[in-house]
Amino acid sequence: MPAPQSVQLGAANFVFARTWALDLQGVAPGDVAVTAFEEELERRHGFRRAGSGGGTLRLRVALNSVAVGPAQDKDKGALAEQAYRIELTKNLVTVTANSATGLFYGTTTLAQLLKPRNGDLLFPEGRIEDWPDLQLRFIYWDDAHHLDRMDTFKEAIRRAAFFKINGIALKLEGHFQFKSAPAVVEPQAMSAAEYQELTDYGARYHVQLIPFLDGPSHIAFILKHPEYAKLRAFPNSNYEACVTNPEYYKVLESMLQDLLDANKGGKYVYLSTDEAYYIGLADNEQCREAARAKELGGVGKLLAEFVTRVANYLHARGRTVMFWGEYPLKVGDIAALPSHVVNGEVYGPEFDREYRKHGIREMIYSSSQGEEKFFPNYFPRRTGERRVEDTFRKTSFDTARRDADLLGTVNAAWGDMGLHPETFWLGYATAAAAAWHPGAPSPAESTAAFFPLFYGERQSEMDSLYRLMSTQAQVWSESWETGPSKARTPIWGRSDQIYAEPRPAKDQFVALPPVPGAQLAYSGEWAKQNGKRLELAAESLVENDQLLGLLHRNLQVVEWNAYNLEVFVSIAHLYRQNLEMLRGLGQIDEAFRSAATAAGKNEAAGAVKALDRALEIVTLVRNSRNRALVDATETWYKSWMPRLTEANGRRFLHQVDDVKDHLPDRTTDMSYLVYRELLLPVGEWAEQLRMARNSYAQAHGVPLRKDSFDWKDLKPLAGSETAEISLE
Repeated sequence: MPAPQSVQLGAANFVFARTWALDLQGVAPGDVAVTAFEEELERRHGFRRAGSGGGTLRLRVALNSVAVGPAQDKDKGALAEQAYRIELTKNLVTVTANSATGLFYGTTTLAQLLKPRNGDLLFPEGRIEDWPDLQLRFIYWDDAHHLDRMDTFKEAIRRAAFFKINGIALKLEGHFQFKSAPAVVEPQAMSAAEYQELTDYGARYHVQLIPFLDGPSHIAFILKHPEYAKLRAFPNSNYEACVTNPEYYKVLESMLQDLLDANKGGKYVYLSTDEAYYIGLADNEQCREAARAKELGGVGKLLAEFVTRVANYLHARGRTVMFWGEYPLKVGDIAALPSHVVNGEVYGPEFDREYRKHGIREMIYSSSQGEEKFFPNYFPRRTGERRVEDTFRKTSFDTARRDADLLGTVNAAWGDMGLHPETFWLGYATAAAAAWHPGAPSPAESTAAFFPLFYGERQSEMDSLYRLMSTQAQVWSESWETGPSKARTPIWGRSDQIYAEPRPAKDQFVALPPVPGAQLAYSGEWAKQNGKRLELAAESLVENDQLLGLLHRNLQVVEWNAYNLEVFVSIAHLYRQNLEMLRGLGQIDEAFRSAATAAGKNEAAGAVKALDRALEIVTLVRNSRNRALVDATETWYKSWMPRLTEANGRRFLHQVDDVKDHLPDRTTDMSYLVYRELLLPVGEWAEQLRMARNSYAQAHGVPLRKDSFDWKDLKPLAGSETAEISLE
């Protein structure tokens, strides 16, 4: 994976023995094609080659030794660097390539071909000739809202290389130690030396680490700071900078230079012009963009002027700029761009033809994650995006193949909703497969190929496991209502307008059963209004049992990437906690009805007991939530640096984006994973219930309760993870 361009395999297999010799022709012994292949054999199969004879593995690099066949990319020289040929016979396996890159990809394919059988490693007889359809296969890695540990980054590079991904666009925002902008640097931040270490590590595995910086929009991480408020296009919004302010260019270019200095040997830079909604609209004492846009002939031309200025700065320093050539750019604005930039997303026939005419190459953009919570939409519950299938179709059959001068693809997994990157690898790998060999195999076949390569031959029912992970994530979202938020500052505008008055953001909520009235009167309307929700929770709890069973069974047998499944288990428990909460609310409703019935029969002790049960249930719900959050935090922090407000002599300024509502920004720690529950007024509700209970108890000679309940207390209680919510 990816599927090679030409494969001829025979029915016979032969043993690749530890005694096979290594024959290097034009290849240094320390070349990564050699060392990585040996490492994969040991890591995956516990196999160490002794090399005393019996067969030969020949690795050969020779210029013009492998021809490139039909391909979309017009730069056949770049494709030839990645081409290879494998010849498999009983006593001789030969990997031939034009360059070190092609040899690395050849030995990577060789490692994937090996199959363990009864203690042996088997190769099929045959011949493979291979080259990519497009020279660049990039992924976007979002560390804006957390910072991965260094060993996590290195593992990501190795995984990317294994699936022939050759570029990672890394978004760090304040998680990089900008020398020129110390105010934006967050408590946990990568140093320039660490960034260069990753750059060099990636280069060894033929993976480019690509700096990514937003501008002029999506930069609340800069503009929220008082030091940079003067750079805003609109004084009351931290979303977008003023592109007619020379001081903004000084800040932006200095920050870019900091990244370049830590990325020596790099070729590309992502200047993310994503969603520059308001460029050219500002007309205030701080920013006069409107006049400049009018002078140039439109807001799109002002965006083109911005791109040109920054891209020329980077081009002069040996870098090629990739940007998002989207709204508010219009077709007529493309001629104002320099031809040395690369458009990071195809935008339809009219745009693509004009970009091609102007000499600007393009990337096909696809996404493995957008706004989903917890897990990408690989398998939709009803309708919606199907991440693997949509990427396959876009990459293989988009009209850009006819109209654009394509350079490569980029598959993004946005971190806006705070997902763990371990959930993205199916999307990343299948996206690269479609870019290398468009149209084959099918999305289902590509998905099926991924599972044994990623987890090992002993994994089982991974298709069902991923399907349940996807659908349970959708149930998590669908099981609550959505409405105006009172918890965060209002939103300043959206893509098509600046609001006259800021409007509320959106939050999710669920109605609590109403506290019983006088003499514990209770209508029972809540159950009718929430019947479908309770049915969904009951059905989904059964599926959650199945999911956890599959996860734990696979955790016992997978050969590789077990941590990936540990993350999935933590997510499955978050799913379950939500479902148990909904079930608990239903049980509270039943308790209230029982209390009303007992009160009607003048059974005061029974009525009070039912109310006490309701208070017990809500305590169990809180404890279950806290246990799930602690487990997720402990698991995720194995690969993440802790999310902190203060560390390393730096403080985090907690101020949300005025336009984009990114869930992790709602809190400074991991509690964003249960954020919507913390917004529910359960504490006030529980106090009202206690007072109603005590009022009735006092009137009927039953002892009072003097305890208090703190819904927002996130400390787990010992054993709470096993507490059952029942009404026995």
